Amino acid sequence: MKKTWIIVVAILALVVIFCVTSYNSLVSKEEAVETAWSNVENQYQRRADLIPNLVNTVKGYADHEKETLDAVVSARAKATQTSVSLDELTPERMAAFQKAQGELSSALSRLLVTVERYPDLKANQNFQTLQAQLEGTENRISVERRKFNDEARQYNTSIRRFPANIIASMFGFEKHPYFEAEEGSEKAPEVKF
Repeated sequence: MKKTWIIVVAILALVVIFCVTSYNSLVSKEEAVETAWSNVENQYQRRADLIPNLVNTVKGYADHEKETLDAVVSARAKATQTSVSLDELTPERMAAFQKAQGELSSALSRLLVTVERYPDLKANQNFQTLQAQLEGTENRISVERRKFNDEARQYNTSIRRFPANIIASMFGFEKHPYFEAEEGSEKAPEVKF
């Protein structure tokens, strides 16, 4: 009788230890995903902060390119209004976030193509510095998006593995979506001379 109780208590203790360990592991992985998401948002904010300076520098040289400048300002406004916290990060909201950021990237690309028509602007030190910072930020965004996807993959894998999936479903741990390539990015751009 005494041995039976010892075995039952030992098994119960192992189950409790497993549950606590699994829960804490899932919390740590979810925090890593949240940190990665914050880093992504931080880089997008850095880009949004650089854009007014870039637009104002270009305005001084290319005042009649108002349509292009307005498109950049409008896309920036839309991109900064489209923010998503990790708690509300559904595939649909992630797609809307990516779309807004993609529109801003597209507007910036058009702005940089427009700049090619202004040799004085391209030689301006302020513009060159801003352009270099913007290019660096785009690279940082890419790196942070990759890190977010890595953390989300690790987390999503953990909540799907048995027996941790039982703990995950008991405590409401849900799958996080990934950043995906923009539509049409699988085709290489056509270059004509």
